Amino acid sequence: MIALSLAEIAAVVGGQTHDIPDPSVEVTGPVVRDSREVVPGSLFAAFVGERVDGHDFAPQVVEAGAVAVLASRPVGVPAIVVEDVQSALGALARHVVGKLGATLVALTGSAGKTSTKDLIAQVLGSKAPTVYTPGSFNNEIGLPLTALTATEETRFLVLEMGARGIGHIRYLTGLTPPKIGVVLNVGTAHIGEFGGREQIAQAKGEIIEGLPEDGAAVLNADDPLVRAMAPRTKAKVVLFGESAEADVRAENVRLTDTGQPFFRLHTPSGASDVTMRLYGEHHVSNALAAAAVAHELGMSAEEIATALSGAGSLSRWRMEVTERPDGVTIVNDAYNANPESMRAALRALVAMGKGRRTWAVLGKMAELGDEALAEHDAVGRLAVRLNVSKLVAVGGIEASWLQLGAYNEGSWGEESVHVSDAQAAIDLLRSELRPGDVVLVKASRSVGLEGVAAALLETGAEGEVAAR
Repeated sequence: MIALSLAEIAAVVGGQTHDIPDPSVEVTGPVVRDSREVVPGSLFAAFVGERVDGHDFAPQVVEAGAVAVLASRPVGVPAIVVEDVQSALGALARHVVGKLGATLVALTGSAGKTSTKDLIAQVLGSKAPTVYTPGSFNNEIGLPLTALTATEETRFLVLEMGARGIGHIRYLTGLTPPKIGVVLNVGTAHIGEFGGREQIAQAKGEIIEGLPEDGAAVLNADDPLVRAMAPRTKAKVVLFGESAEADVRAENVRLTDTGQPFFRLHTPSGASDVTMRLYGEHHVSNALAAAAVAHELGMSAEEIATALSGAGSLSRWRMEVTERPDGVTIVNDAYNANPESMRAALRALVAMGKGRRTWAVLGKMAELGDEALAEHDAVGRLAVRLNVSKLVAVGGIEASWLQLGAYNEGSWGEESVHVSDAQAAIDLLRSELRPGDVVLVKASRSVGLEGVAAALLETGAEGEVAAR
């Protein structure tokens, strides 16, 4: 964070100083909410959670080097006491962002947010110092914490914004007003909370409503609901996609033999070829969004293509591809799942597994509301249509819908199986995998299927794979 004295911070957040001998002492390190992340110069934000109260760690964090605690009550050590820690954190982020000379880029969408954010960060990072959202740190707490890691040297601040309802993104853009706003797509993720795709579109489009006239709204030309957002901004509209009308578009899209996308990138300033390190054709759209942002910030087509071709994943459990010594390939995409990302992952699995046996180890997709049965059934059917060798549906009722969809599509129980939990899936795969197989592991975060991927990788390291 840019250096601020405790007196300055107290004034910004409307707080009272307690047990602070010298209010001129500066916070020079990050603002953190996890006591394990404290370093000398930090400010510790004490949140009260369901199981843990951050105020209880106040003496510990000060001993570890925190300058003070941002708290909702006195804690017996240097503290700035406020009525609401979350609101104070947002006010501090808004103040710091206003003092930065950085260009803010914000993005949202139903699927692909984190992968696209990682791409934008790497492309812009090849040009100048860039700060970006770690993982999916994209809510009312994670976003200001990310913004507060920026320093005087930061030139680009790339922020992922999530939403659970209408008004959420408007709140986030109020804390960190972007100059460039990106909307990737409108899908069915969280449709149970929103009530419909039109409501999702209303919420996602909030990211471009407050853009300045000299800013840019980067919109997906291939998604009608996103493209229809254009009248909601006074900023320049930049379209990306495979549509001939897109300002930044892809041509000659194909997958390599290893399932990695190749395409010809076209921008208003030129064209250049891209061969990505990531897996799956769905990353083409993500790359085009990143390219559109980079073009608006002055990068040439050649610079963008070079950066995209060298970019990898910066976040865990998102199409992480690891090959075991026996030739079994594990694709860990277990961080989260929705219908759009499930379909993209299955297509990527099939492309990667050409000529090999493929396994889709899938669990429930959460927050789909009344659409849950139909969407799980559809994913199960798609696995059969794509000729996935074996679907392993893991967990409760939603997993049974996955398997039933596959069965009704024509697997007749041979290409699909329903198992009760992750351990049952691990036992099945350990007994049946053979060298050369490709295994996709994917479900909503709450299912915890990353443990299946980890166990299979440990199995490979120990050489306990059944050879057939």
